[in-house]
Amino acid sequence: MAKALGRGVVYFDTPVFIASSAAVAGKKEGAGPMGQCFDRVEQYSRFGQKTWEQAESRMQQETIWLALDKAGLTADSADLILAGDLINQCTSSTYSIRPFGIPFLGLFGACSTMAESLIIGSLFLSAGGGERAVCATSSHFSTAERQFRYPLSYGGQRPPTAQWTCTASGAAVLDTVTASSPKIEGACIGRVTDLGITDANNMGAAMAPAAADTLTRWFHATGTSPDNYDLIVTGDLGLYGGELFTQLMMKQGFDIKPCYRDCGVMMFDGETQDTHAGGSGCGCGGSLLCGHFLPLIRQQRIKRMLFMATGALMSPMLVQQGESIPGVAHIVEIASGEENYHA
Repeated sequence: MAKALGRGVVYFDTPVFIASSAAVAGKKEGAGPMGQCFDRVEQYSRFGQKTWEQAESRMQQETIWLALDKAGLTADSADLILAGDLINQCTSSTYSIRPFGIPFLGLFGACSTMAESLIIGSLFLSAGGGERAVCATSSHFSTAERQFRYPLSYGGQRPPTAQWTCTASGAAVLDTVTASSPKIEGACIGRVTDLGITDANNMGAAMAPAAADTLTRWFHATGTSPDNYDLIVTGDLGLYGGELFTQLMMKQGFDIKPCYRDCGVMMFDGETQDTHAGGSGCGCGGSLLCGHFLPLIRQQRIKRMLFMATGALMSPMLVQQGESIPGVAHIVEIASGEENYHA
């Protein structure tokens, strides 16, 4: 079961374990500093498909199969699959799920989707809804550019605050049957936060206030501080959003810099790969969580971390109408040991 520590803050007294995880990425991501953490790097961005949207669906599908296979499971072993992406109606996920035959919940939290899926999956399992659930997300540079910005052939100049949507996917299998490491201990559901940012090329600034709000709520509800965690990881605030985030947390009395990392900053080498403020997209945080951080927890190199995926809940139509960009951020607390600060 899950017990409330505060408004939108829970911990799980029924353990939810992460039995396996997998990550797949594109060529540019594979050539970056994190290239070795992916289970597969696809050299051709179409993944053998005719369209970019089909390519993203295929990438996510392969990632889910990999995660199930690494856990020694088949699709029949899962009681639920939760997945989402950036494209309208979550079509990349909907089409990727077709062959699995698993009950499906499609999610949209923009780049916060990986954390959202882990939270909902953990709540479902801890309530006795099943024994295993698959959580997945993906993004693709070409599908996102076409939907949110310009045609790929346009060749518009990107400002320094712009981020590069990652072609990547992450998937994790949650399990309440077999005890293993890592395990999910708690979660904080974010609130929609909007400080009036209207620049779609500065999503880090739009998401940073939501990240600060969620993390501050978590610290107050749990009675913890940055010193209790080896790492606090955001999904894709990027260079400028990450700096704003740390400043906002300092104003709340929390110095997170010693343990803070951002997946968007980690994904690329900004100087040699021309990615400006770093990576973004659902697949950015999802793939690095599943391909990099979770293996480090299994190896006991990380004992306890907060994974906070951040999302800019923007609509191209509303941005064109002059609307601001709301942000949201969700926290998942992941640990390797038996101790639980919230018991």
